[in-house]
Amino acid sequence: MAQAKIQAKMNEAFNTKFSRTLSMADRSGQLLESLDQLEMRVEALRDAASALEQERESIMEMIQSIQTGQEMRNICPGEREELELTANRLMGRTLAVEVSVGTVRNLQQEEALNKATSIIDEVVQKLLDNMEGGRQRLLALHAACLTEAPTVPVPIDQRFQAVVISCALEDQKKIKRRLETLLRNVENAEKNIKLMDHQKLANSCQ
Repeated sequence: MAQAKIQAKMNEAFNTKFSRTLSMADRSGQLLESLDQLEMRVEALRDAASALEQERESIMEMIQSIQTGQEMRNICPGEREELELTANRLMGRTLAVEVSVGTVRNLQQEEALNKATSIIDEVVQKLLDNMEGGRQRLLALHAACLTEAPTVPVPIDQRFQAVVISCALEDQKKIKRRLETLLRNVENAEKNIKLMDHQKLANSCQ
């Protein structure tokens, strides 16, 4: 009789323990599922913030293009002043929008980003002295950021490519976007210079 009671107690303890283990496993599974869902929402949040960041950059670039474009110079002073005031107001409102997506980096990635930024800054500083040479240099840097070969054959800066590969993935995208923006700015500047030179020649022939 005593043996039967002992066995019953052991069975009860085992069943209770087994039930508790299942319950803990269920709770753990639910928490894990919640964290998985939150991770998807975090990634969606970062993607949305990154898209806003790019939209902000695009708007600023378009405003600057209008401000420095030849079309603005061809307008009479009174209308130009009004347009410039509107452009400045829009730029101020755009700058007031602050969007930032932080990137988690290890020491190697941090050093690589600083090096890549320094290389680009060095090219930008020399643009005014030699715009065509600077444009070719930017093209070589941009080609180093592409996963596929560019449509137009361009020399690839192998050293810069190695630096970019060492950067965090999000930083790689930002470096590529910055180079694309710089190339568009250089192209617009070259067009404006050619237009101004053409107008100067036309005026001298009259």
